[in-house]
Formats: sequence, C-alpha cells, structure tokens
Amino acid sequence: MTDLIRLEHKKLWSRRSTKISVLLCFLYVVVIVNILCFQWFSFGSSGDHTSSFGNHFDGYTMIRDSKEYSRTFGGELTDETLQRMVKEYQDMAAADLDREQQLTDRPKIDSWLEQLYPELRDNSTYYTMITYADPEKLTGFYERRTQALEDFLEISEQTGAERAYLLQMEEKVEKPFSYEFLEGWSNILTSMTAELGTVMALFLAVVLSPLFSGEWRDNTSPLLLTTRYGWEKIARAKIITGLLFTTELFLLLAAGGLIAQSFYLGWSGWDMPIQMIKLIAVAPMNMLQAEIYEYGFTLLGALGYTGIILLISAAVKNNMFALIFSLAAVYLPPVISRYLPYGLQKALDLLPLVGSPTDIFRTNTFCLFGKYIWSPYLLITVPILIGLLCAPFAVRKWSRRMKK
Repeated sequence: MTDLIRLEHKKLWSRRSTKISVLLCFLYVVVIVNILCFQWFSFGSSGDHTSSFGNHFDGYTMIRDSKEYSRTFGGELTDETLQRMVKEYQDMAAADLDREQQLTDRPKIDSWLEQLYPELRDNSTYYTMITYADPEKLTGFYERRTQALEDFLEISEQTGAERAYLLQMEEKVEKPFSYEFLEGWSNILTSMTAELGTVMALFLAVVLSPLFSGEWRDNTSPLLLTTRYGWEKIARAKIITGLLFTTELFLLLAAGGLIAQSFYLGWSGWDMPIQMIKLIAVAPMNMLQAEIYEYGFTLLGALGYTGIILLISAAVKNNMFALIFSLAAVYLPPVISRYLPYGLQKALDLLPLVGSPTDIFRTNTFCLFGKYIWSPYLLITVPILIGLLCAPFAVRKWSRRMKK
C-alpha cells in the first residue's frame, strides 16, 4: 500500500497542471498577499503619486518605526493611554507631520471612538473623530465597551441563555488590554491568513478534481482492474494522495507566510487580545491564539474540501464537470446564502472553506440540543468530518463505475 501511495503521489506531482498551480498559488499568497503587502500595498508610506497604490516601497522601515512609536504608550490601553494617543495625533496633524501620523494606529483608534463615544461625533464635518475629539472626554473606556457589547447582543436578539453564555466567555478576557503596534496583526488576522482557504480552494480543485475522473479520460480502467492492487486499494491510495497534497500545499503556503511575517512584523504584540481588533469580540483569545486558530481552520477545512472534491471526481467521468462542481461546492454557497433564511446561512458556513475564520471576532452561536455553542468551535471541526465522511463514498462510487 505504501508503494502504491508513493506512485500515486509521484504521478500527481509529475503533472504540469500541478506544478503550475502550486507555483501560481505560492506566488499569489506568499509574494503578493504577504511580502508585497508588508513592503508596499498596506504598510508602505503614502505619498508616492507615481505608484498605483500611492505608497512608497518602504514597508519594512515603516513597520519598525510604527512598532517603536507604539511602545511609547507603555504597553497597556487605559483611559490615559487613549487620551494621549488622540492628543499626540492631533498635535501631529496641526504640525502637518504626515509621516508621523502614518506611524499611529489611527484606523483602529477611530473605530474605537466611533463605537464608544458617539456623543462626541460632529456630523457637520467629514473629518474622522481622532482629528477633533476632545481627549479629556475620552474616559470610561472599558465600561463603555461592556455597554456596547450588551447593546449589541440586545439588538441582535441574543438574550437569555445565549446572552449569558456569551457574557460568560467575555468575563475571561483580561483587562486592561495590552497594547503594541496593532495594524500589522489586524491585517494578518482579518485579511492575509483569513483568506488563505479561499485561495487554496481554487488550486485544490484544479489539481485534485481529475484524480479519479482523469482515469476515464485516459481510458485506464481496464488496466487498473488487472493490477495486483485492485480498484479498492488504488482508490484509497488516491484519497491519501489527495490529502497529502493538500497538507503539503498548506505547509508550503503557511511556511512562506510565517517567514514573511517574522521578517517584517516579528512576534511582538502576540499577547494582545483580539478585542483590540474588534472591541465587542467575546472570545478570550490573544493574537497568536487567533492566528493558530485561523491556520487550523484553513488546514482542516482544506482537508474536508479535498474529500468533497474526490467524491465529485469519483462520481463524474468528465474532468471539466468535476472541476466545475468542485468549484461550485465552495464558491456557490456564499453567493446563494444571502437569499436564504438566517438559519440556513449559518448551516452553509459549516461546509468546508465556506465559512470564515474571522468568526472568532463575532458572537455567532449554534443551538444544539438546547445548548449554545460558539460558532468557531463547529467551523473548525465539522468541515473535516464532512471530508472524512465523503472518502468512503468516493471509494464506493468509483468502484461501481470501474466494475461497469
């Protein structure tokens, strides 16, 4: 069986489509989404009018300077810290210190002000609140955050036992929040790592959808039936090969992303709570735990999606149809979910790579047998179970076709 797996694995990697897909996926995820994002798109200093993104190619320096600036606030977010952040930004704006303003966490601070201090909002101006809010009135940050969370749960009609369950989770969040340069972790958790599964799905479908259906195109069924292994062992070897390829692709992309992250951002600030990104998040998780969760979500979801691809490939003789159905399994549910009842929308999120790992920032729950379960617990476990359930059906479906 080991020799057969090795042969199937070698056969898969020898295909030109596999090599091209892996190369393109790596270039997009590691080079464009990670390296160029850190160095240029997101963190380069603004003001380069010759650039399509309006940024200079100096992200490394800007990140280092931003981290140094964030450390001047003492590592904790308190009322005094917030007041000082806003006051210093306003002084920079008054002195027209454009580069210094770019070193601040202005987008996140603005979101905090908008959410917690609505009475200070000036609707007669288009300027953001950080530019005009009176720093001395920025008090009671944590009390206001608690009230904002409770108001949100009430508006969302999350009351009774569900509300108690979520607030019980929130009680474990340590306060005051630790603080360092925040924008880097925010980009990683809400964009770079969060969207990895969506990108992988495309290339997994291209590479793996012909794994079974390609045997019909190559007309190898008579040969397979006469081999000493038999169709069942071959089918199992193909499934293991598909799972191995998915794991290898994930490890390649994750390694590239982590190396880029280590070089540009480093790991300082890993212990900041995720509430720094979204104030009303209830999960007692820090940035590093959230990143581990998102990578786990992607790997387990990709393995579950692999099971679906292989089942489709075993059931469809045409390579093109196998590819189309495989892509539809992951990209169609988000399109149609908006037209479905809320309960069905949540159910579709449990399909492999359909949901989002950013649910860790939300208060979504499932009610099973009268017990509430925070949605990320199911989003990371159900997809891999779906994939494992698909595997034996793929073997059976392919064997029936081979016998005909």
